[in-house]
Amino acid sequence: MSEQYWKRAVGAIATAFSIISFNALSAQASEPATFTLVNSTNRPLLEFYASPPSSNNWEEDILGRGVLEPGESTEITINDGRSDCLYDLKGVLGAGDGVGRGELIESQVHICDGETYEYSGKN
Repeated sequence: MSEQYWKRAVGAIATAFSIISFNALSAQASEPATFTLVNSTNRPLLEFYASPPSSNNWEEDILGRGVLEPGESTEITINDGRSDCLYDLKGVLGAGDGVGRGELIESQVHICDGETYEYSGKN
């Protein structure tokens, strides 16, 4: 077979591979991330937020009207189309142990699909 035939064949294969790779990355980017959040503090977790590190605003309260008591856990799903697992996390804690209501903010936290994240303020 001619050299020109092989160049075309290699070019076609490379193009097909690029399209397949792009489609796989696009599908990966749109998959939601689901993880288990554990309240490892000694106070109730009243609100919980997860936002991309590049954002200047917190997204909506993931817990909604729910409260996560100390030692309790819940499954969290983030469906924002991002392909990485890096988030800033903010928890609003209720009063307890002689301490008033407060916030714990943790930056650049790596949370991926299927993982368990213990929210303690010590991570």
